Amino acid sequence: DVAFVYSDTREASTAQELLQKFNGVLISDFYAGYDSIDCEQQKCLIHLIRDINDDLSKEPFNEEMKELAQEFARLVRPMVESVDRFGLKVRHLRKHKSSVDRFYGRLTKPHYQSEIVAGYRKRFEKNKDKLFTFLDHDGVPWNNNNAEHAIKAFARLRNNIGGKSTVKGIRDYLVLLSI
Repeated sequence: DVAFVYSDTREASTAQELLQKFNGVLISDFYAGYDSIDCEQQKCLIHLIRDINDDLSKEPFNEEMKELAQEFARLVRPMVESVDRFGLKVRHLRKHKSSVDRFYGRLTKPHYQSEIVAGYRKRFEKNKDKLFTFLDHDGVPWNNNNAEHAIKAFARLRNNIGGKSTVKGIRDYLVLLSI
């Protein structure tokens, strides 16, 4: 499900208040405001893949970056294939947990020369409990595509009106989207 909530700012307190009693799995991007919410989380792997690809294209001759990108692709590709074939069912996804453990084992061993790869190592470690939550729950996606598709309506509106809107206009549009 996707819920639209209007707020004047992007402060984390809005999400914290809204989700204070939430006990499901929160699927989100890497906005730091979600990290303080006390529930299980699944970070969008598509956002992470996009970031890795963007950085790889900026540094195409960085062999460490290329190796990290390939290793992460080798990890995620079979998971996505399982989801495509069997759906979001734990009984078909839990087999990938050993691959995740091996990935993290390899990630902790080398000392990276490249700052960008060292940064990804920290990012992987920081989000270790939030990147593969979908392997432990039926029906939890590995990406936040539902929210991304839902927000496209706002992006179209913003483009059509030149980025200017009022609080009333946004609230009225939210009512229309909820129908």
